[in-house]
Amino acid sequence: MSFYRNAVWFVKGLQEYTKSGYEAAAKHFAPADLDVNLTGRSFMITGANSGIGKATAQEIANRGGTVHLVCRNKGRAEAARDEIVQQSENQNVHIHIVDMSSARQVWEFAQNFVQSNTVHVLINNAGCMVNQRELTEEGLEKNFATNTLGTYILTTALIPALKKVEDPRVITVSSGGMLTQKLNVDDLQFEKGTFDGTMAYAQNKRQQVILTERWASQHKDIHFSSMHPGWADTPAVKTSMPSFHAKMQSRLRTEAMGADTTVWLAVSPAATKQPSGLFFQDRKAVPTHLPLASSRSTPQEEEKLLAALEELALKFKP
Repeated sequence: MSFYRNAVWFVKGLQEYTKSGYEAAAKHFAPADLDVNLTGRSFMITGANSGIGKATAQEIANRGGTVHLVCRNKGRAEAARDEIVQQSENQNVHIHIVDMSSARQVWEFAQNFVQSNTVHVLINNAGCMVNQRELTEEGLEKNFATNTLGTYILTTALIPALKKVEDPRVITVSSGGMLTQKLNVDDLQFEKGTFDGTMAYAQNKRQQVILTERWASQHKDIHFSSMHPGWADTPAVKTSMPSFHAKMQSRLRTEAMGADTTVWLAVSPAATKQPSGLFFQDRKAVPTHLPLASSRSTPQEEEKLLAALEELALKFKP
């Protein structure tokens, strides 16, 4: 079944996830959707010093929003901030140095942040694709720690603060690659069999989509969404998937194209007219499973995922 899913997904990707796929979809966009003034609204973006995160931050700063860049590397974060401020002439761009693979750091950052800051929109963009199985200092598999547990902890910690503001939103940058995976809740940290970084990443992205659906059902006063940016030419893709990048480079989307739906979900009044919990691609809600792919999980499996994440999160909570 995995061969079938991969084949169908790749054909779909060539049609929809490329630059030409974006250009075809963009013919139907309403330009006024992004004609908004974001003065007074606060946006937190993880993994914001490059790629889709930085492109998203730039678009929000251009519209007057207060932007909190959550980054791991101080030097790259400062360079990104300087560029965003220069281009937007918006000084309300702030840096927070956090390693999203460290559960303790994420907890501590979130708890400190809400004491002195407001957040209207959380954009879970930080991602990791390590192709060799690697453990963090806390003993967690690095892809899972960053993509799934870090996202879970940050979102969970900020939900009370989000509930205090008007029009709160949480957007998680997932991936169409998750369509190739069925949730495997019995091996969340890939301890069994041969490790495959691409598969691990796709599993994490499936987990993010499930979390988005669950959060939407639990917290009706926050608008949750997940999205696929398409195949974009970002530093992360070049580093983690060099052969794919080399073969597809001329067909890859720009970073701004990849960020378009993230920005739309974060700022457009039209986005919250859609039901909470959906998965988006090019400003449209799309299915979370390929036809006949047998990739659906049971409610019991999803409950097991949430229970495992809650247990791990509490283990590292200060």
